[in-house]
Parts: sequence; structure tokens; C-alpha cells
Amino acid sequence: MKPHFSRRNFLSTLAAASLAPSGVLALAPSTSLRPQARPGSAKPLAQTADRIIDDAGLSGEVSFAVFDLNTGRPLEARNPTKPMPPASVAKALTALYALDVLGLDHRFETRVLAAGDIRGGTLHGDLILAGGGDPTLQTDDLAALAAKVKDTGLQSVTGRFLIWGGALPFAPVIDDLQPAHVGYNPAISGLALNFNRVHFEWKRANGKWGVTMDARSERYRPAVAMARMRIVDRAAPVYTYDDIGSRDDWTVALSALGKGGSRWLPVRKPELYAGEVFQTMMSAHGVALKTPEVTEILPAGVTLSRLESAPLTVILKDMLKYSTNITAEMVGMSASSRRLGRPETLVNSAAAMSDWAREVLDLRDTQMVDHSGLGDASRTTTGDLTRAMASPLGRTALRPLLKDIPIRDEKYRQLRDHPLEVVAKTGTLNFVSTLSGFAQQSDGSDLAFAILTSDLPRRDALSEAERERPPGGRAWNRRSKLLQQALLQRWSLIHAS
Repeated sequence: MKPHFSRRNFLSTLAAASLAPSGVLALAPSTSLRPQARPGSAKPLAQTADRIIDDAGLSGEVSFAVFDLNTGRPLEARNPTKPMPPASVAKALTALYALDVLGLDHRFETRVLAAGDIRGGTLHGDLILAGGGDPTLQTDDLAALAAKVKDTGLQSVTGRFLIWGGALPFAPVIDDLQPAHVGYNPAISGLALNFNRVHFEWKRANGKWGVTMDARSERYRPAVAMARMRIVDRAAPVYTYDDIGSRDDWTVALSALGKGGSRWLPVRKPELYAGEVFQTMMSAHGVALKTPEVTEILPAGVTLSRLESAPLTVILKDMLKYSTNITAEMVGMSASSRRLGRPETLVNSAAAMSDWAREVLDLRDTQMVDHSGLGDASRTTTGDLTRAMASPLGRTALRPLLKDIPIRDEKYRQLRDHPLEVVAKTGTLNFVSTLSGFAQQSDGSDLAFAILTSDLPRRDALSEAERERPPGGRAWNRRSKLLQQALLQRWSLIHAS
């Protein structure tokens, strides 16, 4: 017997739906039933969800939930209350959190302060570069900031050059289980430059290798000394990292260099990185600064120049499109700082976001350890994710920021004339693949959905050396994405208006 759901508002309806037995939701058939073709349709009958999942041959767990936004009713689900890793779909929750707490038009600010008197173009005191939590600050921005300082008439500084990143608590990495050299797992601070990544390039000329480490952006590529690379004649590991106090010290295996190339490496000392680049930019204007020093306490001073970020909605749209981990962490931690009235560590901030999700969106089974989904200890459910998407904030503020997801056939070729339009957030970890968002057809049918797949035993069995390119990982991920596509196409057939 099917459980009955009243015509209450869609949030409370979906809340009740998340407690329904696996595979059955109100006013929807069990996923084991075969739907009938719509009258006049030449399309073949849709497969059952159970058959689609069986045919995918995907090891591990599969969960999904689908909600009708027009009627405010859940349609069908499988394991909607099973906690699973969200991977980067977590960024959609972080976006909702930031939009609610900080506001759509929030902007982050980076400042240059003068702590002392300026007489005759000389600052008799300290110059301070103060971060304000902007995750999008680039080398070009620091160049513009330096030009603004020069325009004030400043010619020299007698005191120290201080760097402050204390707007957010420091974390050396987002997730300590990731390989040391991956650029998507940098340090977190209230001052970040180039997504806290340094550009490493290697070239061979006249039988010798040359390496560079720079802070390149669109217009500038200043070399940096706070990150050093040495080539070592060995087979493995490819990279090693060592913290030697004032510098990020890297080595790379000679056998891995090939004919030349480049990659972005994570920065572990973000304040010193930004400080060195700003020092270079000021030097280009004839203003010599002392070696950057990190300060934990922001001194009082007069603002000489400031730079505002783009509005939060622009930052979040890029974050959701490119799945930028550091943006998610800095934005989420900034929201927690605003909500709690104090900066919090990454883990505590993620817990604060989980509390917010429970209080504001009624997400009962969501417990995050970060804001990006990089840590696989985070958990949520498809019931919770679908409820978040179906919320007023999800429908009005988040939906326009999500990226288009093309519909593809069984060979993963794009179907350009398919009537289903999907916007969603994807998520990928080793043996974890996720998707959540909205699906709308030309006939007006409108769905919120979530799909979570994972094989955690297989993920947990990976050695450290296997984590960047795990054996079988690409094939597993492809099967999961084909499964997601098959489910979307099923829903476009059986849940049309």
C-alpha cells in the first residue's frame, strides 16, 4: 500500500518523502514497475530504474530521488535516506549557505594599510597587505592594487612590510589524504592568490633542464622564491614536498620530466606568496619594500588602497562551473564567520554549515567535514539534496548559477535535440560520482533530482600512490555517468506533464 502525502507546501512534503521506504515515494510507482508509453509517443518504453542500475554494472551503492516542482510532490527514489559522500555536489550546499548568510551581492575586499605617518611621500611605519577572504584574487589584481598605492604619492617605506591573512583561520591543506602535489588541495587562509597555486614549468635546452616557479595570471608572471623546485635523479615518487619555514620546498623525479611541460602546484604559505608578488609589483613602481613578514594581528592603519571582488553570485557561478575547491572553502568559512560572529576552523565551519542546513533547509542527514566535498568523510542523502534543490533558495538563487548538463546516449555522445534541459552540479572522487540539480522539459514538467553513487570499500583500498590515477577509476566513473544519463532520460519519459 502506498503511503499518503497531503498537499502541504513542497518542503514539508519532501521532508516526509525522505522517510519513505527505499524505491517507493508517494504518488509514484515503485522503481520496479515498467511505465506505459504516453499516448501518441513513438519513443520506446522506459526501462525501470532497477533494470537501469543492474545493467550499469556499477559496483558499490546507488541512491537517487526525484521531486516534481510543479505539484510539490516526490515522484520516485532509491535509498533516499542512505548517507553517502556528496563529492563536489557539496559545493551546491555551500553556495546555498553563502547566498543565505552573506547575500547575493556580497563582495570580498583586499586592502593595503599604512600604520604610521606619511610625510613627503615616505611612510614612517609599516605597510600592511590585508586579505579579506577573496578566493578569486589574482596577480593582475595585486598589480592594480600596487598601482593604486603608487597613485597616493607613496615613494618609500621605512618600516616593515606585513602580510595579514587572519580574516579566515589557516589550514595547510583541505584534505590531508590527498597527494601532496595536487593543485586542488592547497592551503586555506584569509589571503589567497591565484587559488593558492604556483606555476611550475620545466624545459630542456642544450642537454640541461631549466625550471621556473611563478605566479602567472593573464598579464603578469612574476617569479617567486618562496616556492623552490629541485630535480632529483630518481624513479619515484614523482614529487616530494617539505616545509622549511620560509619556503615551500619541492623536488621532482628526473624520470618524470619527459620533453618538458608545466603544472600548477599547491601553495602552503599563502601569505608569503601574496606578499612576495605584491613586493615585486611595488618594486616595479619604484617603491622598495622589506621582506614580507606574516602578522597574526592586524595593526590599526589608514587604508591606502582597496580592491573589491566580483559579486558573490559571479564567484559562485564560476565555482560551480569549474568546481574550485579553495573557493568553496573560503566562501563557506566566510559565511560561518558572519553567521557565528567569529572565524572558525575549516572543520568547525563545515559543522556550522551542517547545522544551518538542518535549521534552514531541514536537511536531516547531512554532516559535512568541509565545504568543497574533497574530504570523503562528508555525508548527505539524495533526500536531503533534493529537498535543498526544491527549497525557495534553491529554485530562485542557486538554479541560475548551475551549469548545463548535456543529455548523452549510451556511447556518451551528446544528444543536441533532446527535450530535457538539465542544470546541475557534478561531483567526482575516486569511486564516487554524484549529480544533483534540476531537469525541465519543453512541455513544462520540472524536476529536482539527486543521484549519488559510490564504492567506498574500493576507494578505501587505494594506496597513496594510486590515489591520483586509481586502477579502474576512469571506467567506474564512466559507468556511473552513463547510469546518471539513463536515469535522467527515464524521468524525461515517465514524468512528463
